[in-house]
Amino acid sequence: MPDNLLEVSGIRKTFRVGKNRLTALDGVDLRIGRGETVGLVGESGCGKSTLARVLMLLERPDEGTVRFAGQDPFSLRGKELLAWRRRVQMVFQDPFASLNARMTAAELIGEPWRTHRDVVPTAAERAARTRELLDLVGLRASDAERYPNEFSGGQRQRLGIARALALNPDLIICDEPVSALDLSVQAQVLNLLAELQQRLGVSYLFISHDLSVVRHVADRVSVMYLGKVIEQGPAAAVFDHPVHPYTAALMSAAPTLDVSGADRPDRILLRGELPSPLDPPSGCRFRTRCWQAADRCAEVPPVAARESDEHEGLCHFPLTAAAV
Repeated sequence: MPDNLLEVSGIRKTFRVGKNRLTALDGVDLRIGRGETVGLVGESGCGKSTLARVLMLLERPDEGTVRFAGQDPFSLRGKELLAWRRRVQMVFQDPFASLNARMTAAELIGEPWRTHRDVVPTAAERAARTRELLDLVGLRASDAERYPNEFSGGQRQRLGIARALALNPDLIICDEPVSALDLSVQAQVLNLLAELQQRLGVSYLFISHDLSVVRHVADRVSVMYLGKVIEQGPAAAVFDHPVHPYTAALMSAAPTLDVSGADRPDRILLRGELPSPLDPPSGCRFRTRCWQAADRCAEVPPVAARESDEHEGLCHFPLTAAAV
């Protein structure tokens, strides 16, 4: 098990919506090891992007703690905070919207150095480092003077990755980084991320709704539902032997290339609609859609049921391998 780079404990974040409070995150726990990829999956609106914003210090949590390499980043100020911001960067979902159309590739890559001037202090060093980063992500040195509209979608995302690497971060938050790309281009970008991790030792929080992509890239997986992490563990264990009924339903719906269906679990169709986060169900939040729900599920919030030391799910009636 790699040393923990990031530890998140009991994070709660609410937003005011009219006269009501929307609970976007409700007691979220998460950890990411050095050189590790953690996949974060769940339906739209479950809190994945809000968690990313908290980790980028764009939102302050109402409760809970964030520890990054032993530090509380929310306690930092001034130069200490500026230095910390180098260590966490982000790759965005849409490479067509996340790059300034009026800036060249060299200007986009070099933009972080305008704030963090001591990283690459001279013009000559910046030019050399730009060429190095372009080569690192599979682009040419001559691409430095091109504008975003002159690149394909996959090339733009490579450019976004180069920009994220400019400050030598320890952690990169990838928020749906391949969902806007064609399948063949997705594979190229995913392979690039894996190669960069092997070479640089960078950690990833990989946010996605695409389970096949997460299974390909993640060492561990956290599954979110209505603001809670309801299952987490090693990727193989979560995908092959889910503990929580919601996770099992997600896995049963994932597309597969196995046309025979021999290794595919029976499709689990969830009843009902996703509850409103403005008025989540009492007890277990998944109980209104769960085929195993009992009276206890409405009355008592579930505690972690452990499949192993590293694999757990929040459920009163956890699934067994035979039940999935």
